Amino acid sequence: MTRSTVPVRLYVNGDRYDIEVEPRRTLADALREDCSLTGTHLGCEHGVCGACTVLLDGQPVRACLMFAVQAEGASVRTVEGLAPDDETLHPVQKAFWEHHGLQCGFCTPGFLTLVAGYLEEHPQAEEDELRDVLSSNLCRCTGYQNIVTATMAAAEEMRG
Repeated sequence: MTRSTVPVRLYVNGDRYDIEVEPRRTLADALREDCSLTGTHLGCEHGVCGACTVLLDGQPVRACLMFAVQAEGASVRTVEGLAPDDETLHPVQKAFWEHHGLQCGFCTPGFLTLVAGYLEEHPQAEEDELRDVLSSNLCRCTGYQNIVTATMAAAEEMRG
């Protein structure tokens, strides 16, 4: 039995990737294995935990639930694409670092991507709204308070 592949063009963090994938390959696997971007973590692989959250055309999606072929031609932003350059952290990354919004770090890429995307679209978001957004991702380690604190600090920083 031969495996068939299809060409897919992804635009990830501003770079173009022309890859060949099996139609059933998830976006998460394509990012990790075909684009060598391993910041997108696979936790539950059922869309529950949020560790694989990426931004697709600016909207958060679970990369473990989406096929790579569904992202054809779309703009994908991963945790590796948050920082404006190699010398500067994104305000959300900086806030998570300064406010200890992580422990083991496994869930962190999903939280960072989720929060950055949301705050860029909703800079005036208040704490209740941000807590609701954060509730879509899971963390086993922190107890969430430091994640909330870091998110609020990032929101303040991004408002200017």
